[in-house]
Amino acid sequence: MTRLLSALAGLIALAFTAAPAAAFPERTVRIVVPFPAGGSNDVIARIVAQRLSEIWKQPVVVENRGGAGGNVGAEAVARADADGYTLLLAAPGPLAINPSLFQRLNFDPLKDFAPVALAASVPIVLAVNPQVRAGSVAELIALARAEPGKLHFGSSGAGSTNHLAGELFKSLAGINIVHVPYRGAAPAMNDLVAGHIPFMFDNMPAVRPQVAGGKIRAIAVAGSARSPLYPELPTMAEAGVAGFEASAWFGLVAPAATPPAVMKVLIDTTAAVLKEPAIVARFAELGAEPGTVFGPAFGTYLKSEADKWSGIVRAAGLTPQ
Repeated sequence: MTRLLSALAGLIALAFTAAPAAAFPERTVRIVVPFPAGGSNDVIARIVAQRLSEIWKQPVVVENRGGAGGNVGAEAVARADADGYTLLLAAPGPLAINPSLFQRLNFDPLKDFAPVALAASVPIVLAVNPQVRAGSVAELIALARAEPGKLHFGSSGAGSTNHLAGELFKSLAGINIVHVPYRGAAPAMNDLVAGHIPFMFDNMPAVRPQVAGGKIRAIAVAGSARSPLYPELPTMAEAGVAGFEASAWFGLVAPAATPPAVMKVLIDTTAAVLKEPAIVARFAELGAEPGTVFGPAFGTYLKSEADKWSGIVRAAGLTPQ
């Protein structure tokens, strides 16, 4: 009897060993965007989600969960089950900037997430409402100096790249302008179009359709080089603000401790998607470039970005909230 039980136990163990591992994904995957719908982060996430859904033949849904400069959505993903079914696709704020801007976070961007991919990078554009009497950066600076403390700029929230671009502009140009934070880039853009705020820095994908419709006017790009989509626009440095450089990106991460096999599927599939000609072309229409950094290399990139933005926060004279 003992020998028989031992043999049965061996057969059961062999059956479990031989059973194929469950393929990932077997059900709906959720990508959390920690900002409201309509902004660049949301647009990039939905393009990636649709293609992943087609490849995996499983629903990949985007959930907008804004608040606290992206911290609410980021914390939700950091605390989610580490099974690959809940991901975060976020701008630099919650992944690299907020540790320098908030005295206390309920998550650690470098420890609580497993890096999947740099999904996209996008230029930041300085845009004004058409009614503003400034057709150039120099004229906007002159207007700010003529009315110190009266010129407001909007952003998608405290700690966002467009907020820090505005603070950097304030610091390097020596002007007194006032920040107006919104709960996302889309409502800020709506107020720029309506004339409730005179100008803002925003990401290229959100700016392009408004410029094309004549609703706002772009006057400069914030990066180190001109954009091929707006070759006539000077960089901020070319426009007279020496040392100015700011750009935005969007990164995909999973909760830390996500199994290596699942991470491999996430990294490999996302990398393949971002190399597809149709995706490259779609991003180019928006003014975005697909990312080329994945897995641990993206983790290294996140660390370097956290160091860079902490320097910008200090240069702008911002104190943690």
